[in-house]
Amino acid sequence: MAEGLKDVIIKELYTLDETIAKEIFEGAVYPWEILPKIGDFIIRLGSTLPEEKFEKRGENIWIAKSAKVYPSACINGPAIIDEEAEIRHCAFIRGNAIVGKGAVVGNSTELKNVILFNKVQVPHYNYVGDSILGFKAHMGAGSITSNVKSDKTLVVVKAGSEWYETGLKKFGAMLADHVEVGCNSVLNPGTIIGKETNVYPVSMVRGFVPPNSIFKKQDDIITKKQ
Repeated sequence: MAEGLKDVIIKELYTLDETIAKEIFEGAVYPWEILPKIGDFIIRLGSTLPEEKFEKRGENIWIAKSAKVYPSACINGPAIIDEEAEIRHCAFIRGNAIVGKGAVVGNSTELKNVILFNKVQVPHYNYVGDSILGFKAHMGAGSITSNVKSDKTLVVVKAGSEWYETGLKKFGAMLADHVEVGCNSVLNPGTIIGKETNVYPVSMVRGFVPPNSIFKKQDDIITKKQ
């Protein structure tokens, strides 16, 4: 494995005990390998969920009884909403979505083909597509993942001086645990952000951002003071 790509493997980005979807990561090295598998995995996992904690609502939709889902929210399957999650007014879940324990999906937020780990917050006007957001990751109001390149070519991940061809046309962003994304930022296709990193508001982000960093702009990324 090339040196730069070691920074973007699953075990460097995510605490797998903080998601009901832990099993889907088994045998994978890079997180984008998971994206084509989410829908089928939800259907398999959903059928095993305990009836005392989850209820099935519609086709391939499982919602924890302790979750709060506003009447105006729209949830299409396959989907799993874990315990104590909150799906707020006019949230739109298009399908292939796992929303973790205590996560918040807010007003006018749209999800498609995603895994949100426990305690993730996408609370205001966010679009999250073909992406995985780690434990306690937070996207500020209006921040989005852009999941298709403008020229429609396949997404390539750049980490340091190394490149990895993903073979995917649709690939948004991989946010590690405790990432904070500022308001109205755009995460370009194939963006990967390391643990504990903060992104300034109104940023345009691409490629790999190291852990424990502050992203001010693409050519101004600093390491956090310990």
